[in-house]
Amino acid sequence: KLIQKNKNITLIIEGIKEKKGEEVTIINLDKISNSPCSFFVICSANSKTQINAIANKIEKLLLDNMNLKVWKQEGRESNWRILDYFDIIIHIFHGDTRLKYQLEELWADGIIQNID
Repeated sequence: KLIQKNKNITLIIEGIKEKKGEEVTIINLDKISNSPCSFFVICSANSKTQINAIANKIEKLLLDNMNLKVWKQEGRESNWRILDYFDIIIHIFHGDTRLKYQLEELWADGIIQNID
């Protein structure tokens, strides 16, 4: 599949798994006109501490391996942390918050892949 070819997404998934993030979903938005990026990477965490640990791990992996710096981020103290890398936007949710916003349903026109 298309996603495996993307080294950045591979590193993001690695960072999520290393910090025990759950329910990883990739949404390919390339075929949607006016989408904010090419990919959403979404995962769940059980606490703000875990959300931040996942985000920090992803930032470190992308910086160390791809020399990529996060362009913008939001939610350091909330239940929904966003890391924006232009073509990939990472959403790290507390479980309840993820259920509330249901990004997978909002962007159901994209190609959705759940990662085990």
